[in-house]
Amino acid sequence: MKTFVLNGWSASAAAWDLCTFPRAALFSYTDQLDGLPEQALAREEAVVLVGWSMGGSSALRLLLAHPEKVKGLVLVAATPCMMKAEGWDGLSPRRLEALRVGVQLTHGAGFFGTPAGKPNPYACDTDANLARGLDYLARTDLRADLTAAFGARPYTGPVGIFHSRRDGIVRPGNAVFLKNLFPSAGLTWVEGSEHALPIHIPQALDAAVFDVLGRADNAAL
Repeated sequence: MKTFVLNGWSASAAAWDLCTFPRAALFSYTDQLDGLPEQALAREEAVVLVGWSMGGSSALRLLLAHPEKVKGLVLVAATPCMMKAEGWDGLSPRRLEALRVGVQLTHGAGFFGTPAGKPNPYACDTDANLARGLDYLARTDLRADLTAAFGARPYTGPVGIFHSRRDGIVRPGNAVFLKNLFPSAGLTWVEGSEHALPIHIPQALDAAVFDVLGRADNAAL
């Protein structure tokens, strides 16, 4: 079964250099904005999705659109809703703008809790692309759609959720929401990290992807 990886906002492919799990495709955040994962999924019968941060939001959108094709999920600091709302601990517009400025000033180096000595998972992108990604994050809230789709009839595919309680970008409440949405999912709280989980816990993500792939393949037999 194929694995599609959906990358985070402003992230480069190097974010996944330490992971060894097989992937058929890696979609950048601009690929996601341009609808390329949807086009690729239309050509497949079954996939497992691995989504980090904004890529986790994209994975959830694909699940909503094609639940019959998405046979498993690994959600890494994934967000159904990035922004602060009533009863929801998210980012303020000012904090979101600070992310854009911070990435531009530092090219992402040392940003989002990047571990010392690890590859920089972020890339210096154009102002226009960075703004497009942040606009998506600012206006996207999948909570109601996900609850309507899977609240009464839960998703049955295997799901792994990874999050840090110290994540100041995608708040931990996102992981709690996803665990409630997918009651059978495994939720791993990552200690000693913040947001850059693909380079902080590559071995754990490898194990999770192989586990989800194996369970999805067995279910298909």
